[in-house]
Amino acid sequence: MMQSLLKWRKSVDLQPMVNELETTVTAAADPRELGGSLDDVRAFCAVVDFGSITAAAQKLGETKSGISRRVTRLERRLGSTLLARQPRAVSPTEEGIAFHAKAGAALALLDDATEAASEAHSLPRGHLRLTAPVDFGLEVLPEAISVFRRQHPQITVELLLTSSALDLTTHRIDLALRASSDLPDMDYRAAPLVSFDVRLYATPAYLAERGEPQTPAALAEHDVIAARDLMGTTAVSLSNGRRSERVGVRPAVLTDEPASVARIVLAGGGIGPLPDVAAAPAVQDGRLKAVLPHWMVSSARLYAITIAGREAPARVRLFKEFLRERLAGLGASAID
Repeated sequence: MMQSLLKWRKSVDLQPMVNELETTVTAAADPRELGGSLDDVRAFCAVVDFGSITAAAQKLGETKSGISRRVTRLERRLGSTLLARQPRAVSPTEEGIAFHAKAGAALALLDDATEAASEAHSLPRGHLRLTAPVDFGLEVLPEAISVFRRQHPQITVELLLTSSALDLTTHRIDLALRASSDLPDMDYRAAPLVSFDVRLYATPAYLAERGEPQTPAALAEHDVIAARDLMGTTAVSLSNGRRSERVGVRPAVLTDEPASVARIVLAGGGIGPLPDVAAAPAVQDGRLKAVLPHWMVSSARLYAITIAGREAPARVRLFKEFLRERLAGLGASAID
């Protein structure tokens, strides 16, 4: 007899029985912990909203029996009767009315949140949390963000400037901009925006006083502003695409922060290395001049790093494309 019963249990679909059993067992659970399916709550609210199980089934695209099972499962979970059932009509009980008032409001909030999350992918609005290196953030981003917000005032921007690589998840960052010649492996999506060169710059006033170097070797006679991350501390290596030269120098100023190089050079302190995209505005308005313009110190790429990649919110994708176009206008080479 037992063997026959086991064979019979293996030969039938036990899922409906399991669901019914689970419903019965969980009926004694703490009613403050609703659990179960959210669709069960939505089914009950639809019955109350539309006045019948038939109308609720049509609205939700389910069968009448399916809606009935959902409501019954919810009632057992709560340990309370929510609907008074009659042969041709149903109506909420006092407990059902109270539950519907709060559950319906909660569902409305959930629907609003769902719609907002969905629209974030297609509608450019909301808060953009952005991080970038200090030098890039000080020299390039202020004007770029101002122009971007004039075009898209529905987007607000929060800017975190740091030379450290912040974790996007921990710091709730939408977009990280990082300049590197060789980006390390990471768990996030890194898309190259532009490539750029690092060249030497000085003020016209400094060059008028000290003379303009005509060869890399002439740099040894000048005040050189050196940044550890951009060039060596005892020599400058330059390349013009055909050959490279290394010139020994004794820096007049040595700094660990690339952002300070621009400030010292702009103050007339000497010749220093700057990314051409950072120097471009000052070159355009005459405050800086390229030194040995056909020679470069190094080259790098600017990467846009996000958590979601192509699935990022519209505000993130829009700013990435805006920045790519703007930097291309400053002399960088856009990377598709």
